[in-house]
Amino acid sequence: MPRVAAQGGAWSHVKPEVWTDAERQTLNDAFRGVLQRGVHGFCFSPYLEGQSPGSQVSEAQIRERLQIIQPYTRWIRTFSCTDGHEQTPRIAHEMGIKTLVGAWIGTDDEINEREIAGVIEVARAGHADIVAVGNEVLLREDMGEDQLLACIQRVKDALPGVPVGYVDAYYLFELHPRITAACDVVLTNCYPFWEGCPREGALAYMQSMVRRTRAAAPGKRIVISETGWPDQGSAFHGSVPSTEGAMAYFVDTIQWAEAEDLEVFYFAAFDEAWKVGAEGDVGAYWGLWDKDGKPKFA
Repeated sequence: MPRVAAQGGAWSHVKPEVWTDAERQTLNDAFRGVLQRGVHGFCFSPYLEGQSPGSQVSEAQIRERLQIIQPYTRWIRTFSCTDGHEQTPRIAHEMGIKTLVGAWIGTDDEINEREIAGVIEVARAGHADIVAVGNEVLLREDMGEDQLLACIQRVKDALPGVPVGYVDAYYLFELHPRITAACDVVLTNCYPFWEGCPREGALAYMQSMVRRTRAAAPGKRIVISETGWPDQGSAFHGSVPSTEGAMAYFVDTIQWAEAEDLEVFYFAAFDEAWKVGAEGDVGAYWGLWDKDGKPKFA
């Protein structure tokens, strides 16, 4: 198994239904090797069974979950600075993990204010290496461009010297050049799965998403803030969840990103059962570790 993935992905030739035992063993070995070597970053949520956004998360559970992934990652990405999540960046830094710290922006002005105040406080305390103001706000149509720009600028003004960006689907940086221009770092979500791409073509598709982001943001730092592949659940058009597909997409993505010196936050560290409500059955199965923190593929 070569260390550097080919342009289309080292596993792009393997169709989901025709894995041989030898290919599965080689894939297992490649997956273990990539994970043991460590990745740039994981998308991290510390939710336990029965918890969901709005639940209070404790320092103990954050610390416990971070300890599981600490040997395998250099960064984490967080999504909120309220309900206990504001503790995560400090704990991560204590463990030697860098942080992309998110403020969750939506339709509730009161929550938005708490999130913005929280992320500013976390960053001023020295625990944010990058700040993300909002995640897929434009995709969800939670607020307009002018309002989102005002949020981004407010955080930038409060945090001189801290890189500030915004997270959204890659094509929205094409559609909203003012948002793109306001970002110190462009944080692009790239999901071939959610565009119905068959797994064997997924890496090449994701690479095209990155090229489009780069073209929309020339000269800017580009970070893949989310990408991944589920191992269970219903198919989405040509995208079919599978154990081998999830492992192969992980291996190909990380190897390609290393070869390109591209920062990637892989989605996700842990399965999150609550996501079934938003994404259907597939939503609960994006993690490399299951909802109880046990490794799924090792």
